[in-house]
Amino acid sequence: MEGGGNLEAAIEQLLNVEKQMRLAGDVAGTKKAVTEILQLCFEAKAWKTLNDQIVLLSKRRGQLKQAVTAMVQQAMQYIDQTPDLETKIELIKTLNSVAAGKIYVEIERARLIKKLAKIKEEQGLIAEAADLMQEIAVETFGAMAKTEKIAFILEQVRLCLDRQDYVRAQILSRKISPRVFDADPSKDKKKPKEGENMVEEAPADIPSLLELKRIYYELMIRYYSHNNDYLEICRCYKAIYDIPSVKGNPEQWIPVLRKICWYLVLSPHDPMQSSLLNATLEDKNLSEIPQFRLLLKQLVTMEVIQWTALWSTFKDEFENEKSMLGGALVEKAAEDLRQRIIEHNIIVVSKYYSRITLQRLAELLCLSIQEAEKHLSEMVVSKSLVAKIDRPVGVVCFQMTKDSNDILNSWASNLEKLLDLVEKSCHQIHKETMVHKAALRA
Repeated sequence: MEGGGNLEAAIEQLLNVEKQMRLAGDVAGTKKAVTEILQLCFEAKAWKTLNDQIVLLSKRRGQLKQAVTAMVQQAMQYIDQTPDLETKIELIKTLNSVAAGKIYVEIERARLIKKLAKIKEEQGLIAEAADLMQEIAVETFGAMAKTEKIAFILEQVRLCLDRQDYVRAQILSRKISPRVFDADPSKDKKKPKEGENMVEEAPADIPSLLELKRIYYELMIRYYSHNNDYLEICRCYKAIYDIPSVKGNPEQWIPVLRKICWYLVLSPHDPMQSSLLNATLEDKNLSEIPQFRLLLKQLVTMEVIQWTALWSTFKDEFENEKSMLGGALVEKAAEDLRQRIIEHNIIVVSKYYSRITLQRLAELLCLSIQEAEKHLSEMVVSKSLVAKIDRPVGVVCFQMTKDSNDILNSWASNLEKLLDLVEKSCHQIHKETMVHKAALRA
């Protein structure tokens, strides 16, 4: 009790000093008095008194901004030294209530919320942690370091994915432009102009920009895996593959390159997929995994692929992905792989045939007539292919229907070519006649 009395007397004395300094407008003196009050409470381990003093000092009339900032920053150092979790949460909540609505301690408030969200997550309250994190819009904080902002938004995205709120995760992920990861950090450090806020240094526990890039793309892979958007997953792996620390380590880039190859094969045929496919085939590192080079070569070659032969060759590689970096492929991967091979085969057939019977098409695809018709119809609906099926006759026509203008244009060009040929022939005949006449005269 005696120690408590001494503490109260010392606080009372310092509060009088703080009042004099505050009314005199002495910033340094006010800051010193405020921090000393907190230090006394901390040394006496009087956590309830500490919380009360923080609230009391922040509400004093005409309290200086610098004093509130110094007080919040000082109290934040005590958070990790609290005796138990309950005291820790109470101190965080007290500081959060003091910092709420004050723009000059917005960064400190964001860090407090992050700590509180981490505690909630450890307790298994993921939804509460996600809601807490979403209260803070760090993208508007001018004084916060760029890496810290990115790390905070990525934490928001991760919590949304953990609670399976995919819509909000996508909205939050759009706050980060992928181009920010390609910026050179050494060039970003500009001298602030007069009147501008100084950008704070990021705390030591914040990852570097390249590490954040990897975290960002790993989270985006989780998001796109939910929608089975194979091409976007492939592009995310490609971005991870291009990180220098990954490219320099075969233990890291081999599993990533394998994933790129698998997701390229699983992606529906379109110009972007075709471009990525050719770019990956030109990669010299692909020679280290010849099986996958062969797989991509088969897709580029305009030949029908036998599904049974392909699956027997690559089934073991497909199963091995579970033990690789990044884990197994998405659930529907095996089913979709077969679908892509069928689509590839239909495109190959359309290149070689203008008209083909459904019976022959089904034989080439190793499917029943009904299945072949189903897959063909799906491709026509998705505009991957132009085809018409004459069901009574059982014939598929891959030719495009031309309108009257196109037909007239083709006729006109054909007539032009024909007249050119006639003119050339006449010229050649005239030339030969002249040569013969000259020979006879001689």
